[in-house]
Amino acid sequence: MYLPRMATIHETTVIPTKLELLTRWLPTRPWYQGTSGTPELAKAGGFRLDDPEGEVGLEFMVVTDTSGASPVAYHVPVTYRGAPLEGAAEQALVGTTEHGVLGKRWVYDGAHDPVLVGQLLALLHQRAVPQAQSLTDTPDLSVTVHSALSGELVPADAAVVRDGKDATDIAVRDTATLTVTRVLRPAPEGFDRAHVTATWQTPDGTERRGVFAELAL
Repeated sequence: MYLPRMATIHETTVIPTKLELLTRWLPTRPWYQGTSGTPELAKAGGFRLDDPEGEVGLEFMVVTDTSGASPVAYHVPVTYRGAPLEGAAEQALVGTTEHGVLGKRWVYDGAHDPVLVGQLLALLHQRAVPQAQSLTDTPDLSVTVHSALSGELVPADAAVVRDGKDATDIAVRDTATLTVTRVLRPAPEGFDRAHVTATWQTPDGTERRGVFAELAL
């Protein structure tokens, strides 16, 4: 049986930090809800998936912006690469950072990265195991997959990515759309599509659970 290579989490410096990159990038997104050009971000949760080839870091980050009247929780899936992603659209690049162990890393919006999209589909097919955000080889049991999918669905060679006011749609096939939630809210009752839920924390420490991604066929 083929097993994916597990990502190793390094305790090291990252310059600029992930939050510093996102502070500059988030206000440029159509789904940014803030009125301030400079969000005040804090880490609020998330999980990882492993790249089967062991080359690309895949992280599903949650950050909370407290710059406005009410906190807003954003879901920002990102990928970390050791070289530029060939053919990536200009808006896909979040920025570059210097990793204390791995060197220069190119950070991309995961909705535009075929490796992340492919592994998110694998998760929805229950063929990938969500991993803890900050620990090596440790499954994240708080991530739940609600799926009745059969068969195999892989992303198209050139998926169309469209940002909306609170989510990003990825046309993975002519009749299938993978939606990545950007502005997180508590999960609704009676949600019948294949979807992934996970948790995050509000600034006062309250745990919330919401839909991070869903698949419409």
